[in-house]
Amino acid sequence: MGSNKLVTFTVALCGLAVMCAGFPAGGNGGALQPNFYGAKCPQAETIVRQEVIRGLHTDIGFAAGLVRMHFHDCFVRGCDASVLLESTPDNTAERDSPVNNPSLRGFEVVDSAKARLEDACPGVVSCADILALAARDSVALSGGPRYDVPGGRRDGTVSMASEVADNIPAPTFTLDQLTQSFAAKGLTQEEMVTLSGAHTIGRAHCTAFSDRLYNFSGATGVADPTLDPPFLAQLQRACPAASSSNGGVDPGLVVPMEPCTPYALDTLYYWGVLRNRGLFNSDQALLASAPTAAQVWQSAYGSYPWKLKFAAAMVKMGQIQVLTGGNGQIRTKCSAVN
Repeated sequence: MGSNKLVTFTVALCGLAVMCAGFPAGGNGGALQPNFYGAKCPQAETIVRQEVIRGLHTDIGFAAGLVRMHFHDCFVRGCDASVLLESTPDNTAERDSPVNNPSLRGFEVVDSAKARLEDACPGVVSCADILALAARDSVALSGGPRYDVPGGRRDGTVSMASEVADNIPAPTFTLDQLTQSFAAKGLTQEEMVTLSGAHTIGRAHCTAFSDRLYNFSGATGVADPTLDPPFLAQLQRACPAASSSNGGVDPGLVVPMEPCTPYALDTLYYWGVLRNRGLFNSDQALLASAPTAAQVWQSAYGSYPWKLKFAAAMVKMGQIQVLTGGNGQIRTKCSAVN
């Protein structure tokens, strides 16, 4: 779908916009340390932020891409930049899993930041820390909270596509499956609902939810009856079924995750879920229990408290199974082991 069609889809559904100011928040734990590069590479965070800004000027969608890439990195082998490694002749890497390719984007932003940092401070700043910082800056530049990112992550040397599907929550997941997936990474159900709010920015391929439009529960030609009817109609126009298949759609078509303000990290995502406009089954599943439904309602009505919780949850997620000290390495290029 071209950018003009994406804008048309957005305007067709929404006639409002919001602006959100950032604010400081922070946290650290484990072996990671605040201001980790203050003495060894004081310009590190500035360089990463500059490259994120440069990337967003090229493609504003990189903000959502970098946040999602950080999430996909941390949920497979921990936050070790394994998602950045390229495949080799004898190994298919995480980034080439069907879960990640072609949907993950923003690799060039990380690579450009790494190249500058290697010139400024050779062998000092890890790719894992660059990705965590780039995600933080993407959140802030999208109108979300600013928060401190403790540093000291080191880079992994193993990346296998076969490990991705078993670790990344699928868009078809039920509430129980989502809860179990996040619990396996040390995150609570409340943090799961909070982090789901990242779906307020970015875009999704129609293939990720086309079953809700045309083949719900395996019934050909049947749509998910829980979808808001005007939203369903708009999605079917944006993601038309291919005439030669039973409800299949063009894999190149995309729509905004949250169509009202697709580039602003705000709480309209939760309003959409309350109105049965969650794009994925996993989004709408947040209403499946009284506690999670209450949290969706509280997030929709409480932008500032949600931002505080989102910042804290991002910091905690960024510390999943990190490599520190003498473990791992500081990769010279983020796409390859040393």
